[in-house]
Amino acid sequence: MPKQEPKQVLVTGVGGQLGHSIQDRANQYPLFDFVFVDHTEFDLADPNAISTYLADKAFDYILNCAAYTAVDKAESELSLVDQVNHLAVKQLAEWAQAKDAYLVHISTDYVFDGCHYQPYTESHPTDAINAYGLSKLNSEKAVVASLANAAVIRTSWVYSEYGNNFVKTMLRLGSERDQLNIIFDQIGSPTYAGDLADAMLSLISQHHQGLYSHEGCEFFHYSNEGVCSWYDFAKAIFELSDISCDAQPIETKDYPTPAKRPHFSLLNKAKIRQTLNVKVPYWKDSLALCLANLQENSHG
Repeated sequence: MPKQEPKQVLVTGVGGQLGHSIQDRANQYPLFDFVFVDHTEFDLADPNAISTYLADKAFDYILNCAAYTAVDKAESELSLVDQVNHLAVKQLAEWAQAKDAYLVHISTDYVFDGCHYQPYTESHPTDAINAYGLSKLNSEKAVVASLANAAVIRTSWVYSEYGNNFVKTMLRLGSERDQLNIIFDQIGSPTYAGDLADAMLSLISQHHQGLYSHEGCEFFHYSNEGVCSWYDFAKAIFELSDISCDAQPIETKDYPTPAKRPHFSLLNKAKIRQTLNVKVPYWKDSLALCLANLQENSHG
């Protein structure tokens, strides 16, 4: 049999947590040739930059890991968050549809209002309550409307060894202060970017090998398994890191922010487990792994 040429994969947002995590794993996937771009080469804030970059390219898969994620700042940067999170994704989806490429786009638990008290399934009605969530919800609608073959993966509370995130903030503040007030009435599940990267790479591998296919856009939910509040999350970070900071639970109303957050945004992962047979590790196990990597890197 002739040797198959590797499939071409564009990964946006390599400077971010998820893009970086995919880059770490890329050499384990010889069936794919990965092209990693950050905002300097592929600026989602600039529609012309996107079309110029894609004009002479051919990709079989696009993993869109780039996003505007400053949730509070988004409330005052409405046009920028809409361009990066919605209009740029519309452009990508329409390009994918025209070129017969497969798009994997990352969305968020913030497309839900948080008033439900059972884990959200993919088919639950959406109702975003902040500008960031609305921009992501509009991106989902744009992907569906493009008629591209695509997967939209909603995730939540992403953290990793890279960039700025809750885990690294807690490690820093916890070692600087004796006491921290942490919100206890927002419930969800953290997502280790490494686990989400594994799920995305598994998805395109199965798609490439013909083990998984569908027409149009399919939705999945992926976060780590289990449930916690930000307070529980912080306590676990301190315990696993031997940090003696005293975490105090507070209510959302005691810590006002420009953007409203959903109070309950736990995602139901049954569909992605059953359809793609991907691993969904327990959140504390993945947190321990991430903290061990951070510890090792700091001594490296």
